[in-house]
Amino acid sequence: MQYFPFRHVDKTQIITINKITGESEYVQVVGKLTSLEIMGEKRGRRLVATLNDGTGELDLVWFQGVNWMQKFLQVGSKYRVFGKAGFYMNAPQISHPEIEEVTETGIEKNLYLEPVYPGTEKLKARNLGSRQIAKLVYALLQMLHEKDIPENLSSHIISKYKFINRYDAFRQMHFPKDQNEYNDSLRRLKFEELFISQLRLSFVRYKRHSFSKGLLFNKVGNYFNEFYHNNLPFQLTNAQKNVLKEIRKDIGSGKQMNRLLQGDVGSGKTIVALMSMLIAADNGYQSCFMAPTEILAQQHYKSLQSLLKNISITVRMLTGSTSAKEKREILQATANGEVTILTGTHALIEDNVVFKNLGLAIVDEQHRFGVAQRAKLWKKNEINPHVLVMTATPIPRTLALTAYGDLDYSVMDELPPGRKPITTVHRMEYARPQVMDFIKSEIKKGRQAYIIYPLIEESSKLDFENLMKGYEEVKAFFPEPEFFISMVHGRQKAVQKEINMQRFIKNDTQIMVSTTVIEVGVDVPNASVMLVESAEKFGLPQLHQLRGRVGRGNEKSFCILLTKVKLSLEAKQRLKIMCSTNDGFKIAEKDLEIRGPGDIEGTRQSGILNFKLANIIEDKKILEAARWEAEEIIEKDAELSLNENLNLKNFLAIQKDKTPWSKIS
Repeated sequence: MQYFPFRHVDKTQIITINKITGESEYVQVVGKLTSLEIMGEKRGRRLVATLNDGTGELDLVWFQGVNWMQKFLQVGSKYRVFGKAGFYMNAPQISHPEIEEVTETGIEKNLYLEPVYPGTEKLKARNLGSRQIAKLVYALLQMLHEKDIPENLSSHIISKYKFINRYDAFRQMHFPKDQNEYNDSLRRLKFEELFISQLRLSFVRYKRHSFSKGLLFNKVGNYFNEFYHNNLPFQLTNAQKNVLKEIRKDIGSGKQMNRLLQGDVGSGKTIVALMSMLIAADNGYQSCFMAPTEILAQQHYKSLQSLLKNISITVRMLTGSTSAKEKREILQATANGEVTILTGTHALIEDNVVFKNLGLAIVDEQHRFGVAQRAKLWKKNEINPHVLVMTATPIPRTLALTAYGDLDYSVMDELPPGRKPITTVHRMEYARPQVMDFIKSEIKKGRQAYIIYPLIEESSKLDFENLMKGYEEVKAFFPEPEFFISMVHGRQKAVQKEINMQRFIKNDTQIMVSTTVIEVGVDVPNASVMLVESAEKFGLPQLHQLRGRVGRGNEKSFCILLTKVKLSLEAKQRLKIMCSTNDGFKIAEKDLEIRGPGDIEGTRQSGILNFKLANIIEDKKILEAARWEAEEIIEKDAELSLNENLNLKNFLAIQKDKTPWSKIS
């Protein structure tokens, strides 16, 4: 019953032959067969019939099954014909039409929307094409009654949204009489799909809020206040203040915090993370701050050290390249509680990393870690630490409601004061000399520039060759000793990479030539130009992340997207969006529209998005309504014990739902 048709062929309209034009596609006509003749020989053999409806004549042609069709058709009988119209010798014609004999009383009776089902080679091999599937579904529907497809929504929801009942929804989904019937069934079943999904997510969130024991951070003390009043480098934005309020409410509730913080590039997530860790320290707990790359971990470490230089808190960093001697020292200091904040990479989740009392775990760029990797952090205390996962890749609200609906989530969509919007332009390859001249003019003003080359994951060798070729071209435009260039790529050893990074950070070099390893984690306020080579090969989130590497100082900054001349329509769309807005959330929404939810990087639990009918892009309003109703039910009746929710509880029991509804105590 849930093997739904992906479209319907409209067989509700009969037109006259004289209305068929060159613009007509599929048509349905009724008329008398006036002639029937086999023409041609061997491979050119065909059956040609003429249908007349009183307004004109239509040629019907069969190249296969000629003998069988000749026996089936009778000159003088009336037929209904359906097929794709064409013209041959200025006369309308249909090749291999669907044809059915009709009586005078049966012409109107069988007009309908015919379902077309998705097929596979295996189904076709078993003679189960769309027509055969339709016949089976139709036969099944004749055997079923309303009690066989019981209702799963409450009468309140059905009445509120004017839904048809569930049995009729399935029947009309397959065999609607008209478009209105189909639309009614589609709306009802889409809501049901999204509602059940949101109900499960709401229940998980409710269970965590109600029963997951958490550490109680019930005071804001000296560490936090000293930093806030005397060391805060800039005034907090309203968005940062609101997120801190949400976090303080969570960690002061005695329940485990499990919050997703999405903030656009440069919105100040690190400050929020630090102030949350200071509250943990005020309550006698340690924190860890995990990043996906060594570069980003190093950036966080240096940033925290700088921000805390006047506060007596011990911050250490642990990564794969930490020396054995230093690692032993850090592990010992962490285990005995001397380390208050431990930053690092995946090294933090190794079994030999033991905390004295881990109270807060923060994960940056969370989509780069697997669920199992993150879970290892939670187990580093007897009572699960509070959890804050952060991403600089804005997540569209509709995607957040579905892929991350079990988390509480906060949004920071406001940039700190002083950040100027970045001017983004698209330039073709032939404008390269002018682009390089512009970069020279910025460098002569004392600024710096990034030049980024794409990664082609299938071939690291090709990546390296492209980068080296690009590096030589850049050197030709920017010769020493007037200009100095750093280069960073994945094949470099960590030490060499760090040296080259530091040279750029200290302004010993004016240009950084790199692959996308600098996408996150490099903060050089003096850099004012981001040149992205072959920008058509990058996705929207990546382009937005790269652009966020500039515009961090007080000077006007620029992002130049350099491409070849011939571009696909989708590439043109992406570039146009990048040039039109700096708003990461708008970019994320557009990216979702272009690519669809299944292709968005970082969507976890992808099965949550595998709906049969609903589309979170097109069905935003239905999703919002489904979420509201689900939350309302869980808030009032989490056990689904009220009479109005028994339909739903019975349905979930039949579905063998794994959500432990009956185990709540």
